[in-house]
Amino acid sequence: MLDYAFLQQITDTAIRSRTTVGLTRLRAALSAEIPARTATDTLLLATWNIREFDAGRHGWRDGEAYYYIAEIIGRFDLIAIQEVRQGLYALQRVRSLLGAWWDYLVTDVTLGTAGNAERMAYLYDRRKVAFTGLAAELVLPREGKAQAEPVQMARSPYIAGFRAGWADLTLATVHIYYGEAAAAEPRRLEEITAFARTLARHAGAFSGAPQECPDVAPGPGNLIMLGDFNIFNRRDVTMEAITRAGFVVPPELQSVPGTNVARDKHYDQIAWYRQLSQISPTGRAGVFDFFAHVYRLEDEVQYAAVRAPSPGRSYRDWRTYRMSDHLPMWIELSLENGDAILAAMRASVSRE
Repeated sequence: MLDYAFLQQITDTAIRSRTTVGLTRLRAALSAEIPARTATDTLLLATWNIREFDAGRHGWRDGEAYYYIAEIIGRFDLIAIQEVRQGLYALQRVRSLLGAWWDYLVTDVTLGTAGNAERMAYLYDRRKVAFTGLAAELVLPREGKAQAEPVQMARSPYIAGFRAGWADLTLATVHIYYGEAAAAEPRRLEEITAFARTLARHAGAFSGAPQECPDVAPGPGNLIMLGDFNIFNRRDVTMEAITRAGFVVPPELQSVPGTNVARDKHYDQIAWYRQLSQISPTGRAGVFDFFAHVYRLEDEVQYAAVRAPSPGRSYRDWRTYRMSDHLPMWIELSLENGDAILAAMRASVSRE
């Protein structure tokens, strides 16, 4: 639960009232659509591109927006965030609302015009998830006998290791180059292909699972890619580049609507390499549409004063700079695999 005492810092009583009503609607919807977090049995994993978090180009986010964002993030155990901007105030503000047991990992700022001065981050609840020490930005290697260095991605993917229950997780989050508004935009396809292929070819090197001896490979881990791939349609070649490399998009995420506000683009994805170890999908997953509950279309008149400094920008567009133009994608994974372990041990004994 968030620290709602911070609501008293909203001095305008009308805004405070609107925020409390919005939080009430949001909490009810989150509880209805997303499974409750558990102490040890499940892991709720999510990814969310939070638009220009926080740049101020169209007005800095206020306390109301931060409360809504934190309320959503707090329903998960571990979440990858894209489009964090140069200043870290946004991450720090959300963490303060979530509580002292939450922490984050964050990259440096991406330089160059194509990267938009962005960072990527992971937010996680230390009561459920432990950071295992691996944190790196992926640099694409030369392939085969190529003489030239490869063109690097506009934003370096962010890899980090975590442990939840008995499961070791290596997460790789990415914000793929968008470019032209075409399904098979060449640079976008090249980035997705190179990213997926590099992760697959070097999956063992990214494992953070325990290594019992120096001459023995680490135990099986779980390599999971997640983030904003800017994929238009699941049938596009950009999606094929992920699955062709050996990554699996769980069936429960193959049937959900898109993650843009219009729900017709499948920008965001979660996929794991080959198979999972010590963890398994429960069959529950989805995309959460927060605009059905906060900053609703019928609320437009209530925000006239706040929008005044940005004349000419439609309410539909303005509200995406308060929340986002992407919706969070999530999946529930089971950490309780005792029966499977015992069954494997029984099978092993029967073969002896």
